[in-house]
Order: sequence, then structure tokens, then C-alpha cells
Amino acid sequence: MKKSADISRVIELNLAMVLMSTSGVLGRYITMPPPVTIWWRCLIAAVFLGLFCWWWKVSLRVHNKRDIPALILGGVLLGGHWISYFFALHYSSVAIGMLSLFTYPAFTAILEPLILKTRFRVSHIILGGLAMLGIYFLAPGFDLQDNYTRGIALGLFSSILYSLRNVFLKHKVQRYPGSMLMFYQLVVVTIFSWPVLLVLDTSGIASQWLPTLTLALVTTAIGHTLFVMSFKHFSVSTASIISSSQPIYGIVLGMIFLGEIPGLNTIIGGVLIISTVVIESVRSYR
Repeated sequence: MKKSADISRVIELNLAMVLMSTSGVLGRYITMPPPVTIWWRCLIAAVFLGLFCWWWKVSLRVHNKRDIPALILGGVLLGGHWISYFFALHYSSVAIGMLSLFTYPAFTAILEPLILKTRFRVSHIILGGLAMLGIYFLAPGFDLQDNYTRGIALGLFSSILYSLRNVFLKHKVQRYPGSMLMFYQLVVVTIFSWPVLLVLDTSGIASQWLPTLTLALVTTAIGHTLFVMSFKHFSVSTASIISSSQPIYGIVLGMIFLGEIPGLNTIIGGVLIISTVVIESVRSYR
């Protein structure tokens, strides 16, 4: 019975990865400025999750006021992660944007022990280093005038923010439902990012409401909630490394819907990064 439960949790985490991987192709397809896209994404997803919590009677009550700053910080980090990630996609491609973002297991392996005072795992450091080696093959050079290099740099910055957000939420998931935590983060991003509507063009939503709606509901409300819930069963580092399967799904979607075929260096870098998934998945199951 325990093996069945373990397998179902691994399947649930990989389902979250499939849903979240749609962010790459949608981020490239939607032409609105990234901050505007993220604002609409969070507003729609917050409404959906709020209705979900109301329908299923999921409590939105914060039991301890000392948890409020962590929820706000988590939302700010999540918003920064999404905006920088979407800029990375606009500068490069689905493959480059997603693979550079998925160095975050390397950062998580370092940040989790430092912040949560857990034991450093040599295996996580080695696997994280393998992912970083993969980035070396992605970069055509280190000239910030080159759009691909900018995309990689923004992807790396986004990965750091994402790592911090996941680490800070680790203990909160033990006390609160994942849907409740995701709802409050979406509300925080919506509130903090609304000033962008005053200075950026928002008219694109009229013609791009369908992909934006898909991004909000499928990628965000469902995919990210499943991922946050997985922290109950895996360490943040383990969940992060297993989630590196996401670029595979994203690259396949990019090939199908955008016709973006990755080059040889991208494939080599991707193989190195994705190798960490297979290794950690086997270790985690055992």
C-alpha cells in the first residue's frame, strides 16, 4: 500500500510538471508586455482559486499572524520570478528560457540548508552542479548585447527567486492547504503589480484572452497548486530536481506549436540538466 501511495505522489508531481510546462509556449505566444501578462494571469487565477476554496470549503484563515510576512514575501518572489522568466522567453526561445530557469535545483540545494537549517546533501550539490554545466552549453557567449545571453541571465535570476520562494514556503505547507497558499500569493502579485497597468499597453488582452486564460487556469491555478502540495511529501530540493522534467514537456510543446527546433548545444545542455531528473527520481522512489 505504501508503494502505491509513493507512486501516486510521484505521478501527481509529474502531472503538475506537464501542466506547468505550458508556461513556455504560452509565454512565447502571448505578445503583451510580461508584467501585464502576469497581472492578468494572477487576477484570473486568484478568482478561480478563490472560488475553488469556497466551493470545497478550504479555509483561507491564517492561523498565526507571524505567517503573514512569509506569505507576502512568497508572493513578491513569485511575481518577480514570473516576470523575469517571461522576459527570458521573449528574448530567447522556449528551450533556452525553460532550461536556464531549471538551474533552480542547484540554487535550492544551497539555499535550503542555509535557510531551513537542514543537512547539506552532497548528492544534491553534485546534481545541481550537473545542471549548471548544462547551462554552459546553452550560452552562445557571454555578451549581454546578445538576446540569447540576456534570456539566459534573466532565466538564472528567475531561478534564484523561485528557489527562495519554494524554500520559504516549505514549512507553511505543513500547516496550510496548497490551494490557500497559492491563492494568497496570487493576490499579493495582483496587488503589487497593478501599477504596471498605468504605464504599459494592456489592449492586447482583447485578442489574447484565450491563451491568457489557459495560462491562468491550467498552468497557474492547477499546476502550481499541485506543485506546492508536493512539498508535503518531498523535500524542496527533491521536488525541485524531479521538476526538471518540465523543460522536456515545454520543448516538445514549443516544437509542436511554435516550430522551435533546439540546436545541438541546447540538446547537450538539456540532456545534462534532465539527467538530474532521472537520477533523483530513482533515488527519491527508493
